[in-house]
Parts: sequence; C-alpha cells; structure tokens
Amino acid sequence: MFNKINRLIGAASLAFVLVACGAADPDTAGQAAPDHAHEADKAGQIGTDADADHGDEDDHDHGHEKAEGDHVELSAEAARDAGIVIAAAELAALPSTLKLPAEIRFDADRIANVTASLEGIVARVEAREGAVVRKGATLAVLRSRELAGLKADYLTAASTEMLARDTLMREERLWEHRVTPEADLQAARAGVAAAEAARKAAENKLHAVGVSDGALEKMVEAPDGGLASASILAPIGGTIVRRNLSLGDMVTTEVTAPLFVIADASVLWADIAVYKNDYGRLREGMAVTLRLETGDIAAEGTIGLILPLIEETSRTATARVILDNKDGRLRPGQFVTAEIAAGTSAAVLRVPEGSIVEVEGTPSVFVPTEDGFESRAVETGGKAGGYAEIRSGLETGDRYVSEGAFTLKAQLEKDAFGDGHAH
Repeated sequence: MFNKINRLIGAASLAFVLVACGAADPDTAGQAAPDHAHEADKAGQIGTDADADHGDEDDHDHGHEKAEGDHVELSAEAARDAGIVIAAAELAALPSTLKLPAEIRFDADRIANVTASLEGIVARVEAREGAVVRKGATLAVLRSRELAGLKADYLTAASTEMLARDTLMREERLWEHRVTPEADLQAARAGVAAAEAARKAAENKLHAVGVSDGALEKMVEAPDGGLASASILAPIGGTIVRRNLSLGDMVTTEVTAPLFVIADASVLWADIAVYKNDYGRLREGMAVTLRLETGDIAAEGTIGLILPLIEETSRTATARVILDNKDGRLRPGQFVTAEIAAGTSAAVLRVPEGSIVEVEGTPSVFVPTEDGFESRAVETGGKAGGYAEIRSGLETGDRYVSEGAFTLKAQLEKDAFGDGHAH
C-alpha cells in the first residue's frame, strides 16, 4: 500500500519538473512572448481608441455646453421689443479726459460775514440759522449805550445848527435896517458854519455805525429808549448759514467771529485741484463734467478761471468753474470728480462703454447670430467720453449690440442658472 502511494507521488513530482523546465525553455519562451505582447498591444490599442473616442465625446459635449451657455436665442422681433440696438464697429477719435478732484464752494462775492460796528446787549434776535432773508432785513436788535450817546450828540448838534441859522437870519434883517453892526453879522455867520460842521461830524459817526439817512430823519420822533436801539441788518440776500449770538449776549467790536454768516447759494464755485503735470493742458472755456461718488452727473460747465499760483504744499493750482445753482441741487463742501475734455487721441476702434459687460469674469460684447446673440470676449483699452477702446475681439465693420447688452447678460445668466451651470 505504501509502495503504491510512493509511486504516485514520484510520478506527480516528475510531471511538475517537466512542466517547469518547459516554461523556462528559451525556445518555448520566445514563441510565447510575442503572443502575449501582441495581446497586450492589442488591449492597449483598444483602450487608447476607446479613451480617444470618449475624449472626443467629452470635448464635443463640453463645447456644445459652452456654446449653449454663451448664447441667447432671441428673434429679431423680440430683440426690437427688448430695446436691443445693433451697430457696426468703427474707428473714431477717443477723447482724452482728465479726472481731477474738485470741491464745491460758496461764491466769495456772494457771502457776507455780519459783525457789529458798536457795543451793546442783544435785546432781540429776528433770524435763525437756515432762514432765507432779503437784503436790508433786520437780523437782531441791540441795546447800545454807545449808540444812544452818538444819537444824542447828533440831535444836540442839529439843534445848535438850527439856532445858529435863526440867529443869522435875525442878524441879517437887523443889518439891512442898519440896527446891528457888521461884526455881529459876521459872528452869526461863523456860528452857523461851526454848528453845521459839528452836525455833520455827528452824522458821519452815526453813518459809520450803520445808521442810514432815513433813520436820522426819524430820530427826532423816536419813542423813549428808542435812541439806544441798534438794528443789525442783512447786507445781502441769502440763507443764514451760521449764527453766533443769543439773547442777552454782550456784543463788542473786538469780537472777531461774525454774528451771522449769510450766503447766496444760487451761484457756486467748483474749485478743481490741477496737478503740476496737467497744468499746461488746461485752457479757459474747456468743458467740465462734475460727477458724484456714485458716478452720477452733479453739474456741467466750463472752466472760467485758472489761477496762476501753484500751492507750495499741495503742488496744485486751481481751475474754477462757475455753476448756476438756482435749483439748490449742489451743496457747498461737496467733493466731486471733474472730468475735463483735454484733447483727442488718434482714431481707434471704439464702442459705447454700456455695450461691454462681464461674462464669466471677462469683458465681452454681444454679437448677432442666426437665431439670437452670443457673447464675444474683447480686450479693452482707454475709456473717455462714454466710449471704450477695443484692442482685440472686434474688427472694423463687425456688428455688435450697442444698446441692450445688460438685458442679454441677464437672460444669459438666467438660462445658465436654469441649466444648472455656473457662468
């Protein structure tokens, strides 16, 4: 039994050795290797072709998806209803525009600092800040001992002059009848001259503190205490933008701060800071557009004055635009940007700035197709006067959407969102 088992194990071992030796035989390996390599090459070729087919399919799908994403289907009639306008790209000069900082200011000829020309106590305040007053309006009333003294001096001088004239008239009549000597007549004439000089001196002092001729005529009929009342009048018409007195304040001529500041804002100045390098490019009469921080137009005008002085600290000069502000749309103290058309450049391919939109983060314009519009990336250059230079992406004569680009962009984003794509 054991001998039979040993014979079977020996036969199996011999067969294993023969098979192993055959696999290692060079001749046999040389015949088997090409077959295996050919199979591998064939498998690799099949895999490569399959990958290539799959890649083409992916590229085709991706290209089709992008074209769909950047394309808006729209009929000609629907485009017209949407306000879309198509134009041909053309060459034209691009205005050269300077953008400089500017400040809106009061016209210095239309602002008044109201001060007191005599001392007194504020008895009444007639005007408040923000009130619109006319020229000659009463702003406040003072009780002034100084004014009372000046008026009393004037009334005394006026009475003395009147008496001196009466004396002269009497002496002239007596002289005609040879009743009085000539010396008395000459003395009476001298008295009138002296009294008249004293009255004029007192009158001039009152004029110096703001008392008018009309007020002098009414002074004799003034009620008790009326001689001490001094009215502070508005020297110009306008708006009270500042008030520095209150009821009961003591007003002196030594106070430097104005009691009232009145400004007429119907005409304003826009003072433009002109840098040294740009000074030579500006001329009086150049058109200026003033823009707010939001980009909206605040006002338009022309340069009326260029000051010859360049400030040492800021190294800037001042160009001034005089603005009509009767509607009150501008406020002194506002900072704006002044856009000045300071010449033109050579002819370039340009389109309106509104025709350029961002598509997938790239400046683009829309061009018409057979069934709608598609976006086309462009490279932009300088911008001025509402136009932008196109350096690439459009050629002269190419048709593009000059108005309504934002409408198409909105539809493009809507379609992309609906398809689940992020453009």
